[in-house]
Amino acid sequence: MQPASSPPLLNLYDLPRTALGEMLAGWGFSAFHRDALWEALYRQQVQSLDALDGVLRPDLVKLLRERACLRRPSVHHETFSSDGYTHKLLLRMDDGQTIETVLMRFKGRATVCISTQAGCAMGCVFCATGQMGLVRHLSPGEIVAQVLHVTGILRQSGESLRNIVLMGMGEPLHNYDGTMEAVDILVDQLGLAIGPRFITLSTVGVVPGIRRLADEDRPVQLAVSLHGATDAERAALVPVGKRWLLDELMEACRYYSEKRKRRIFFEWTLIAGKNDTPQQAHALGQLLQGMDAHVNVIPLNPTVGFGGTPSDPAAVRAFQDVLASYGLPSTVRQRRGIDIDAGCGQLKAAVERPRRSLPATR
Repeated sequence: MQPASSPPLLNLYDLPRTALGEMLAGWGFSAFHRDALWEALYRQQVQSLDALDGVLRPDLVKLLRERACLRRPSVHHETFSSDGYTHKLLLRMDDGQTIETVLMRFKGRATVCISTQAGCAMGCVFCATGQMGLVRHLSPGEIVAQVLHVTGILRQSGESLRNIVLMGMGEPLHNYDGTMEAVDILVDQLGLAIGPRFITLSTVGVVPGIRRLADEDRPVQLAVSLHGATDAERAALVPVGKRWLLDELMEACRYYSEKRKRRIFFEWTLIAGKNDTPQQAHALGQLLQGMDAHVNVIPLNPTVGFGGTPSDPAAVRAFQDVLASYGLPSTVRQRRGIDIDAGCGQLKAAVERPRRSLPATR
């Protein structure tokens, strides 16, 4: 008979504070010890369980060493933009999967774009991640660890993180439970204490997830990627548009906006000759008219797997002028890190494509 294998160690970063407290209570430790551990993890940002010696009771540290771990990804590759404001990281998980995290510095603030999946099932044709397909969901701890890595970088220069955007690899609402548990950890006031209004979740339009966000009153800002104002035009760029048609998507968005009393940000990637005409701007204006909406206009970040090009500045301005005639505010998102493959999935594709193309060896 083979000896029974020991259970896998629990990654402490996977647990929101309530769940952590329940686990410790089962071990006989009070909420006081839970909060001391929580602050060590997220305020002090200890790098190992050994750093808990002298911080927690010795018997608790002993149990943690036996049953838990602090699992963080390693840096597989990193690049820096020529202007010094964008730092892109390709992080390797324990199973060898790699994900992207992007730190963007702006005047007076820092933003991190984080991933929620390894790959993506949504298949958006202009997105490098969508061209890869889905490998797996990330755990809450794998999502949170990206933020911890970036806050560690910022602390070295006396900076702090203000904004988190869930716009990296993957569809956050496809990994709803993992993403929301990570958000619970990120906003916890005894830990990283990121203000909910500074966390934006971007979805391609997963209707059940949008409705669930509204019903659960989740503390995030919502951004919805449209890219087309008719079902046919949208589905050509965002295949999930065939599953949830615009009427159903817009009904869910109105439900969210009215129930949460929140503005929704709609994202529109402008692709020259495809969705940047005044006619399409009018269609978008009519689609969103009457909603509390703001349009983020995003000139395309070209990828190897998609032949489109970004709209020129004149077409962008004309598009915005039409939206303004409908009373819709819009912002052209600042393009960052073009020189370092900062678009979603591009660094992973650039780093790993050469390796995949090598012939097999014996």
